[in-house]
Amino acid sequence: MLRDTFDGAAERYDRARPRYPRPLVDELARTADLGPNSRVLEIAPGTGQLTVPLAEFGCRLTAVELGPSLAAVARRNLSAFPRVDVQVADFELWEVPDEPFDLVVIATAYHWFDPGRFLAKVASALHPGGHLAVVTTHHVAGGTQDFFDRMQECYERWDPATPPGFRSPTEDETATETGEFEHSEHFEDVTVWRGAQEITYTTDEYLDVVLTYSNHLAMDEPSRQGLLTCLRELLETRYGGRVTKRYLHELITATRSGV
Repeated sequence: MLRDTFDGAAERYDRARPRYPRPLVDELARTADLGPNSRVLEIAPGTGQLTVPLAEFGCRLTAVELGPSLAAVARRNLSAFPRVDVQVADFELWEVPDEPFDLVVIATAYHWFDPGRFLAKVASALHPGGHLAVVTTHHVAGGTQDFFDRMQECYERWDPATPPGFRSPTEDETATETGEFEHSEHFEDVTVWRGAQEITYTTDEYLDVVLTYSNHLAMDEPSRQGLLTCLRELLETRYGGRVTKRYLHELITATRSGV
């Protein structure tokens, strides 16, 4: 499966993947009233991009990560937080503990799960009135947009799965469908917070980011190297070896019904 590809790039994933903007973390903490008495479950934490700022609130946090290498890096990053427990498991097979959680959070990984089964299992892990938080991340128009328009030629040449003529969507054109939360028998009070950030990368840093995406990791080696060479040449010859990428983050929260 594509979601299994990340574990082989754990160190690169840790250094290259963007951290979440502070306003998003603060909004999540406010919504869930995070503090030392909070019991939190994070699903698919990766190497701790969101786990670390959540742990800083002093909560008891269990993180369930599919990849053993990702989990090992996460433990290293979280070594200063003794109340965090990183477990290696497939959440779909993981046994939910008897003591319910106050918050279940999943960041940039919700799309890997079947929504109906996922929401039912999350509901079983939460006490009534507890919160589910889903963070999504989208690349949207902005930053060095001319580069992202021109790089389409590289993708169409080296990746046959590339939609011809693709262009980055605007923020107004980008939104995660929330109907599955709103129509779930397990949840109510669905809210959406949105915020963007721009990050500037050198050529090497940008290619590091590219090499953490599952579809790039799954490419055959000649195609992947051809794509990377094309992107590098474009960045170095036309953009001075620097590119700014704009990310749109959404924080979708819902309350476990049954209070």
